[in-house]
Amino acid sequence: MTIHIGAKPGDIAETVLMPGDPLRAKWAAETFLTESRLVNEVRGMLGYTGLWRGNRVTIHGSGMGMPSLSIYANELIRDYGAKTLIRIGSCGAMQSHVGLRDIIIAMTATTLSTPSSGIFRELNFAPHADWSLLRAAVAAAEARGVTTHVGGIYSSDVFYDERPDLNEVMTRHGILGVEMEAAELYNLALRHGARALAVLTVSDHLLTGAALPADQRQGSFGDMVEIALHAAFPGTA
Repeated sequence: MTIHIGAKPGDIAETVLMPGDPLRAKWAAETFLTESRLVNEVRGMLGYTGLWRGNRVTIHGSGMGMPSLSIYANELIRDYGAKTLIRIGSCGAMQSHVGLRDIIIAMTATTLSTPSSGIFRELNFAPHADWSLLRAAVAAAEARGVTTHVGGIYSSDVFYDERPDLNEVMTRHGILGVEMEAAELYNLALRHGARALAVLTVSDHLLTGAALPADQRQGSFGDMVEIALHAAFPGTA
């Protein structure tokens, strides 16, 4: 048990999927896992552990933003022995060829600042995904015939951004989409010798203003979860 996670020793699997929304963790566990059970509900941040095709998996919420994710990822890695952490979440598209419901697999995560900035100080560290996870996720997406884009994303530290100039720079430099957690997840995984990846579903578009209605978002996330699970356990039938 830690300050923020009430799970007992052995309750957390070595592979953890991390949606931002705790209710999405509940939905994913009920939809994709067998024998799933609630292992954490401290402060309403739900975590479940169960089996996916015989493999132990934990699905645990991270909250919104890098500071919140940093708390849970740190404790999952350091105190519970998590070795593979995959963010599953929504993002906003920043390129015209990226459409709603498409999947973005984040190779790198650009950011203005993260909770790790104090460690890096003047260094512009480049957080990136684990190559083995990325390669397996791309293969899984191709096998499912899902429209997928692989490249850099932008992890913003604010949701209500008032920097259209910055968005324009991101778009010019090929950034595929924007979300709020992946950069710090990549930092922490690299620091502690774990593996990390972000598999994201496009829920809205910064260029066109198009967006999935709230009642359609959950149903559009199944491909993302399946890709993440196959990435964690490649070769699983």
